[in-house]
Amino acid sequence: PSTRPPTAGGTIGAELSRQIAALDPERLVLLDNGEHALYQIDLECGERWPELPRVAVLGDVRDRERIDQVLRRERPELVFHAAAFKHLPLVESNPNEGVLTNVLGTARVAEACERHGVGTMVLISTDKAVNPTSVMGASKRVAEMICQGRNLRGGATRFVTVRFGNVLGS
Repeated sequence: PSTRPPTAGGTIGAELSRQIAALDPERLVLLDNGEHALYQIDLECGERWPELPRVAVLGDVRDRERIDQVLRRERPELVFHAAAFKHLPLVESNPNEGVLTNVLGTARVAEACERHGVGTMVLISTDKAVNPTSVMGASKRVAEMICQGRNLRGGATRFVTVRFGNVLGS
């Protein structure tokens, strides 16, 4: 595939970025709303894979216009969507932010993927979405349902969900 924009700076996104870079894609697009995290993974990719064409993009998955702008410009074939608030105690004490990022952000990325002809969007979810007992788990379950619903419609974009268990450092 030509371009792959994971959410780059978080624990999962950074590891995805490393593994994708090692596969020698045509181009790697790193997207994150955290400047320092994005800078760190971009720097690491530049040091480890100096010949790999890549671009670091500051952006928020909640921002429909920014996501559209990036997908329109980069034309990715594959999008890994790892942006989420995953720290259970923080999401429980800040439920609005958790829902805005985990649900609204996922919906906006999924919509943009369809609008811009992305072949596949991979949603990185959590085992806490199974019979959720927390705002974080419930918000990730809703994110999964958004992608499942879009996939059932049978459009050009394929939606895939992967659930991770507890991730060291997340």
